[in-house]
Amino acid sequence: MATGPRYNVAFRRRRETRTNYYIRKKLLRSGETRAIVRRSNKNITIQFADFDMGGDIVVASATSRELKAMGWDRSCSSVPAAYLTGYLAGKKAVKAGIEYAVLDIGMQNPQYGGVLFAAAKGMIDAGLEVPCSEDVLPDEDRINGKHIDDSIEAAVNSLKEKMEE
Repeated sequence: MATGPRYNVAFRRRRETRTNYYIRKKLLRSGETRAIVRRSNKNITIQFADFDMGGDIVVASATSRELKAMGWDRSCSSVPAAYLTGYLAGKKAVKAGIEYAVLDIGMQNPQYGGVLFAAAKGMIDAGLEVPCSEDVLPDEDRINGKHIDDSIEAAVNSLKEKMEE
């Protein structure tokens, strides 16, 4: 490792490849609410955050674990679960007074029609305006889980009706 008076060590989160500060700066300069979508091997988390000098302020959030409490008995990291989590988060954000949000996927690798964009589709269907191309959103068959099992479509529709109430 280089040493000396002219060597600067990068920020810790940059060294760990957890934060791209160039993209974060662009998102924060927009002044818009960010729809932060993060996925792990088992869960999906969505937060709506506003920037503050003391730290980001989370206005609304939802996780795929909340689907379990509503009766979802399938995987919480699949495309249908991401859509439902996005739908739930969108409903909470609309209730909190958010109408427009910019998608923030961080350092994750975007796959067209994948989990991240299924969550965005759920937010759009809940009534939020999230700018993204129609080309990246998954089609209805993937959202309803027909690529996994035919019985998932009924579970998706029943859970979506519960969220409407």
